[in-house]
Amino acid sequence: MHANAHEALCSYQLYLVTFFVCRDSNLQHLSVLELSDSKTCTPVNKYTSGPQTIVELFFQDVARKRLSQIFARYGAAQTPSPLSWTQLITDITIYLLQHLWPGNPDFLFPQCLMRSCQYTQLQEYVCLLQPWCQVSAGSCLFMLGQCYLVTGEGHKALDCFSKAANEVEREDFLEKLIHVEEEDSACSARLQYYNKVLRLLEGAGLPELVIDLATLALTEAADDLKSQATLRTRIFKYYLDLGHNSQAYDALTLIPDHSRQLDCLRQLVIILCERSQLQDLVNFPYVNLQSEVVNIIEARARAVDLMTHNYYELLYAFHIHRHNYRKAGTVMFEYGMRLGREVRTLVGLQKQVNAYLACLNCLRLIRPEYAWIVQPAPGAVCERSGTSPKRNHEGESVPIPSGCQVEILELRDLEKEYILSHSRLTMAKHNNAAAVTVNASAEDMVPLLVQAGLFDAAISLCQTFKLSFIPVFEGLAYKCITLQNGSDATQADGWKWLAENQQSSVVTTKESSATDEAWRLLTFYLEKYPSQNLQYHRCVIDKLLSHGIPLPSWLSIIYKKEDAAQLLRLYLKYDLLAEAAELVLEYVDAVMGKGHENFGIERPLSAVSPLVWLPYTPIDHLLKTLRDNSNSQLNKDLLEILTDKLDEYFTVLGSTTTHFLSLHRN
Repeated sequence: MHANAHEALCSYQLYLVTFFVCRDSNLQHLSVLELSDSKTCTPVNKYTSGPQTIVELFFQDVARKRLSQIFARYGAAQTPSPLSWTQLITDITIYLLQHLWPGNPDFLFPQCLMRSCQYTQLQEYVCLLQPWCQVSAGSCLFMLGQCYLVTGEGHKALDCFSKAANEVEREDFLEKLIHVEEEDSACSARLQYYNKVLRLLEGAGLPELVIDLATLALTEAADDLKSQATLRTRIFKYYLDLGHNSQAYDALTLIPDHSRQLDCLRQLVIILCERSQLQDLVNFPYVNLQSEVVNIIEARARAVDLMTHNYYELLYAFHIHRHNYRKAGTVMFEYGMRLGREVRTLVGLQKQVNAYLACLNCLRLIRPEYAWIVQPAPGAVCERSGTSPKRNHEGESVPIPSGCQVEILELRDLEKEYILSHSRLTMAKHNNAAAVTVNASAEDMVPLLVQAGLFDAAISLCQTFKLSFIPVFEGLAYKCITLQNGSDATQADGWKWLAENQQSSVVTTKESSATDEAWRLLTFYLEKYPSQNLQYHRCVIDKLLSHGIPLPSWLSIIYKKEDAAQLLRLYLKYDLLAEAAELVLEYVDAVMGKGHENFGIERPLSAVSPLVWLPYTPIDHLLKTLRDNSNSQLNKDLLEILTDKLDEYFTVLGSTTTHFLSLHRN
């Protein structure tokens, strides 16, 4: 009774797997499996009208091939007897029924359904077989996984694919599925199967499942480093695609092939930069990979446009995060140098100043003996890997120096670069057209700054590069002259450049004018920056007298106390005879004791005081000039007064000399 029930159940189950409704789908996954006989899907109902059953579909697919085989065999036999259609139909029917039988290990019927993309019917067919038919169980699981994949149930598909892996070497269909390719020839059968399924999942666009299956496949590749590298590279790639940066980095560190690891590292750096996920990029520890990361970022920094992608700032942050301040400073200095060469705009100047300032700050954080960087010397030629050999006009190779000439830059050198670039920026902000001065030297920048009225910047530049302040004082003196003789528009312009210089020293009141403030600024600079022998005062006096401007009393008082003889020569240089005569008269009186402190004379002429003298050469020059121009009454009067004063001086000098000699005799 029990046997009859079992047979009845089997018959019922066989009946259920016979009829299904067919439905078209697509073949995009079959190209990965390489099971389809054609590149395109041919409609199965081309020669029929109305819907077909699955049996009819299988008959059409299998019988056509069987008929071809029979006709070919009959033709090869060359028998004169006619072909028996009864026998032919019998053979085809037997062949068809044998392969419809679920227990047939050839597994042709499910393959036919999959070739025809009848996934719904295939899924139902496999589900009907699974409870009772154990033949080709692994192949059925694979087919079911393919059906789940098509219907969008990826996790169910992965579960079926994983279970089917246990039957890979036991079933013909799965053996055919993993037919050996050159790239997989050294892999185990199960690993080849995993690779096939991984491609299937990749084609379906399921990165999470690719990661899960690749992780499972690693257990099969425990002794195969090449396969491990391939699988871990896959895991890295899809973690990175998903934006799981930490997991991607972890996968990268486990890749056993160093060349693959470097490729993935380069991909990680570039993609995180493009996504602006720089925090992750900087924070990863990069154990044993830091130099490679630096090389990758440096190569990118030197290859791309500075204003499009700023890899230098990324590299700077990378070194700062690891407290490598000297390398961080070196990076920012290179960045600043490139900005000066390639980005000749106001924005470029601002970035250059910031880069140099960052460089200085980095080097000030380390011990002084290590506060230096190295850069190629100007004009030095360095051999770089990957470059073609250089040849002369005759085609002969030009020898390249064995080493690259470099120069060491210390803090003071970097400070010079910073001050110079800051001066250029100040000039460019004052006049945007001046951005063309990005490569101007310090000597070229000083007159430009002076002309623009940026005297503070000019003085700072002169101090840093140890240049003379004379152009600055001459320029400021000329500005004072221009304001003194200028219009209201000139006065308004004067307030603008005055505002750029020493704000604390400029005290504006309702009564003060731009001219007054300019003179006050000149006085402030002369007091703040003393010079040997008052050479800055002298250049100011020279500039004023050359433009016919009377000397301010404060200036003449200061200078005649230091060098009255030179002041007299300057008066004579510009034919200021009245001023020269007045100066001589005052000087003679000072020597004789009247107002001697105004000329820096500690003790006037006497027998017991230190020797004092008059500048006879310029005085003689003055007397001769007055005599030559005696047709002027003023000159006659000056000559007479001056002669009388000198006679008086010589009389006093004679008596003082006699007294001096008598003292020495006694």
